[in-house]
Amino acid sequence: MHPLGFIRVSALSSVTSVADPRANVRAVLNAGSSLVDSDILVFPELSLSGYTCGELFLQSTLLESCIDALRELISETAIDHRLWVVGLPLKINGCLFNVAAAVHHGQLLGFVPKQYLPTYQEFYEARWFTPGSADLPSSVRIEGLGEVPFGIDLLFECGEVVVGVEICEDLWIPVPPSSIQALAGANVLLNLSASNETIGKASYRKNLVTSQSGRCLAAYVYASSGPTESTTDIVFGGHCLIAENGVVLAESSRVGTGWASEGAIHHATADIDLGRLSHDRQVTGTFPQGASRWIEKPFRKIPFSLTREARTLTRNIPGLPFVPKDNHELEGRCQEIFEIQCAALAKRVAQLPPKSPFVIGVSGGLDSTLALLVATAMCDANKIDRQQIHGITMPGFGTSNRTLQNAVQLMSELGVKSTRIDIRENCLQVFQDLSHKPFGLSVEGKSVVEFQTAIEALAAKHQSDIVFENVQARVRTLYLMSRGFVLGTGDLSEQALGWSTYNGDHMSMYNVNCSIPKTLVTFLIRYVAKHQFEGEIRRILLSIADTPISPELLPLSQNGDIQQSTESTIGPYELHDFFLYHFVRTGASPEKILLLAEHAQFSVDYEATEIRKTLKVFLTRFFANQFKRSCVPDGPKVGSISLSPRSDWRMPSDASVETWLRGL
Repeated sequence: MHPLGFIRVSALSSVTSVADPRANVRAVLNAGSSLVDSDILVFPELSLSGYTCGELFLQSTLLESCIDALRELISETAIDHRLWVVGLPLKINGCLFNVAAAVHHGQLLGFVPKQYLPTYQEFYEARWFTPGSADLPSSVRIEGLGEVPFGIDLLFECGEVVVGVEICEDLWIPVPPSSIQALAGANVLLNLSASNETIGKASYRKNLVTSQSGRCLAAYVYASSGPTESTTDIVFGGHCLIAENGVVLAESSRVGTGWASEGAIHHATADIDLGRLSHDRQVTGTFPQGASRWIEKPFRKIPFSLTREARTLTRNIPGLPFVPKDNHELEGRCQEIFEIQCAALAKRVAQLPPKSPFVIGVSGGLDSTLALLVATAMCDANKIDRQQIHGITMPGFGTSNRTLQNAVQLMSELGVKSTRIDIRENCLQVFQDLSHKPFGLSVEGKSVVEFQTAIEALAAKHQSDIVFENVQARVRTLYLMSRGFVLGTGDLSEQALGWSTYNGDHMSMYNVNCSIPKTLVTFLIRYVAKHQFEGEIRRILLSIADTPISPELLPLSQNGDIQQSTESTIGPYELHDFFLYHFVRTGASPEKILLLAEHAQFSVDYEATEIRKTLKVFLTRFFANQFKRSCVPDGPKVGSISLSPRSDWRMPSDASVETWLRGL
């Protein structure tokens, strides 16, 4: 078990010799020997006897041999700190139960009986077994093993790990036992199964496992019998699955997907993020409300221990958590987000007086382009004249010819009303009124051209001038607010970092981009370019998508190139969005974020020092800029993260970041 809250689990489909427990326990031990780094090993239903024994379950020879096999497993794992969970038939007071046995470090922790016995179609379990229920004995005496806990109320606990167990059919009923176990605190749910293969059943089974993990806000580990269990009229596929809160983390091959030789050991192994599950349960206020309704008496928690050690994670950690890796899924995501934006804007525009103009500051950058595309698509869908959109481009001291031309041409091609306002003259007047000397240069008596030439000559020497930048942003906002209903353009990443001028580009009447991270904006523009436009508009959109990210508030170089790179100043947005996702969505600590970043698949290889430095920037800016987020305009929530103070994120503006920085 990893010190930062990851536990490694494996579901295994071991080789089965029907009605030969001695061979089966050796197969279990052999399979487990190859997964020494796993903390929990789960084997199929009745794995010590075989599921298809039929009338042989009524033979005492088989039942006694299964207990002998269990003793052997206990003995062979005496120095093993993993939790082994296997299946066997167990006779108690004349009744036979289909049970899961939990074995740890040479001890038998308990038996959990199957509660729901299928007796339909190819299944006949009620012919041999008795269903587990609450009124059964709480323990059973096993010769040589003493009194062993028994019941449907058992959970196995090791610190933050709480394990619940159910068996096959238990999952397929309307209210599975694992649901009750989750309400009682179980966060790792195990299923020992013997689910046979028929056409289409595997996909349904996978959906069951995935949805149950999401419903229970838990990990769900599913191990099913393999083809060596097959007999007579049925075939078993060896399907092993691990899901975490609605997402499949690992899946084995099975019969029908390229199953290898008969003796092959098939398994699914994954690292479960217990901290994320705990966070998700904590923020989902309705989760514990069902406990009083469904839990009649407290569950018994059987303790066990796991070795804590740092290890390399096997878990797939995307470097772009907001961007699906699969192209088909990405396109579907982009379509969904774009249509949510359009629908949200349509509702807000419907509240305005008829034919009211809505105004967008179009810079030729990513965010304003996306907002403009949303506005035009909304107009088309609702039969609104595009001329109702007033696009205003306002070149300043840092505006490049590339972005200016892209802005002007895009508005022209889209057929919106457009205006070009050079803000530099007004900014010079404000500098003069404030007695401010940008970069030490006096503005007194200088024309716009003279001043522009002077500051560009200094471009390589100056670093920043906050007043110089803020004046431009606020002059632009003055023009926008004076024209009508202003559509905001700032994205989620900029909100997180406070990368905006307060009451400048920070403010609008409605912001369609507020829940979209910077790393996703580019993909949205490319999606719209590909599916809705061709020719010149597509060329312009792709050019914008390739433009370096910059607020263009600092002077250009003497060659007219953009000098101010956002990512050179604050760090790569790829890292910031990664930090944002894990800090807000999963509640991860700085130490855990660094661990995740170490294993993440980024587009480039970042040095550990750069990751740590950028995380410090992220945390510092995130805390320092909450005051801006406390008064942002309305905008649609499109994903799992929103920083709106009216919905997901309520944070004091004066909170200290020091506790988090100490974690670095």
